[in-house]
Amino acid sequence: MSTLANLMPTAELQARDAAHHIHPFTANNALAQKGARVITNAEGVFLTDSDGERILDAMAGLWCVNIGYGRKELADVAARQMNELPYYNTFFQTTHIPAIDLAERLARLAPGNLNHVMFASGGSEANDTNMRLVRTYWKFLGKPSKQIVISRWNAYHGSTVAASALGGMAGMHAQGVPSLAGIHHIGQPNWWAEGGDMSPEDFGLMRARELETAIKELGAENVAAFIAEPVQGAGGVIVPPSTYWPEIQRICDENEILLIADEVICGFGRTGNWFGTNTYDIRPDVMTVAKGLSSGYQPIGASIVSDEVAEVIGRDEFNHGYTYAGHPVAAAVANENLRIMEDEDVVGHVQRVAAPHLAKRWAELGDHPMVGEVKLVGMMGSIALTPQKETRAKFASDVGTIGFMCRERCFANNLIMRHVGDRMIISPPLVIQPLEIDLLIARAKTALDETYEAATKQGLMVPAA
Repeated sequence: MSTLANLMPTAELQARDAAHHIHPFTANNALAQKGARVITNAEGVFLTDSDGERILDAMAGLWCVNIGYGRKELADVAARQMNELPYYNTFFQTTHIPAIDLAERLARLAPGNLNHVMFASGGSEANDTNMRLVRTYWKFLGKPSKQIVISRWNAYHGSTVAASALGGMAGMHAQGVPSLAGIHHIGQPNWWAEGGDMSPEDFGLMRARELETAIKELGAENVAAFIAEPVQGAGGVIVPPSTYWPEIQRICDENEILLIADEVICGFGRTGNWFGTNTYDIRPDVMTVAKGLSSGYQPIGASIVSDEVAEVIGRDEFNHGYTYAGHPVAAAVANENLRIMEDEDVVGHVQRVAAPHLAKRWAELGDHPMVGEVKLVGMMGSIALTPQKETRAKFASDVGTIGFMCRERCFANNLIMRHVGDRMIISPPLVIQPLEIDLLIARAKTALDETYEAATKQGLMVPAA
């Protein structure tokens, strides 16, 4: 297979990249000095860079390449669709077969009465849609004051201005994200970092009941919806205590608040079921999907809404939509991706093979002297790094210092594992096999050992006061 990287030295590719390419979530001047790693090829769970190094991708791209890299079927479907109908919109009382097929399949796969689909180009766009959708829903029902959407601190719901405001990432709020009217934040269910002396179960109830308190303070007549991921992904794979979601569901039901489940990461098998809402027995009114919808092979997202919400929204014109929403090529690829997942029983592979083996091996990392909490749900996991396990202590150094060191050692050992602060997180392709999981763990242990040794030498294994 011939690629540009075979014909041009890595240093030259890096220089061209640095000259013109602004990378997301990156200090670009520093990256220009270091040089980006140039990825040229991928197959299964492995990436290949321009130097021929083979890298195990334990993040499935950005949580999305669920069926692995190199599936020719998706390329074939994309080529066929581009030849038949490369683009048309669905604004002007028109539709096309890929959008029809995908909406129908999603309605069948989605839980409960989530039977209606509004497409977007990704999760950020879909969550922007959801904000307008829930507000319009209440307006059409004659309750226009119900405008506020409640979210959580450290939540990630996208990177547009509205989705960033909806999320609760302080670093994003500090850079051009205004405090948009009608958005309110409550605490996250992160027992390891914030639970103090409480049991996980009591902490889960306490954090859930912050929603009830907020509704009372704001007035239920002013609150449109609560949005949350079943498991916080970009927040650090924060797995909620068992008491959390049942209480959230009760509070939404009793206060006439719509529940939006952001399944951009958790959806399509990531938690060991088709959706995180299945895993946690949540009954959402709206569900956000993207990423695993096409396994990242094409940019696509969607809002899947209940029969009731769809009926109300359908009463009048909903003045909202995107140029590329339901793009025929993206929809065709997503539909083929889901067909493969169903026909090959990828979720069954997660349940019976991949997740049990990963759980066993991932737990071993808890024995490392720098690892405190070890969490895993299906095929998404995290480990909390700490200088003192017994007290769940934070490091005295700036948050993320040790996590970044560990991430760099992972990269040096040809393992893509991400850090969020001082938590290390994974979400490998769902099709990963036991021997590949063993390799993942071996490389992770090496990276942890090297980080521990470097942190000790630099005097960084010190708990915060």
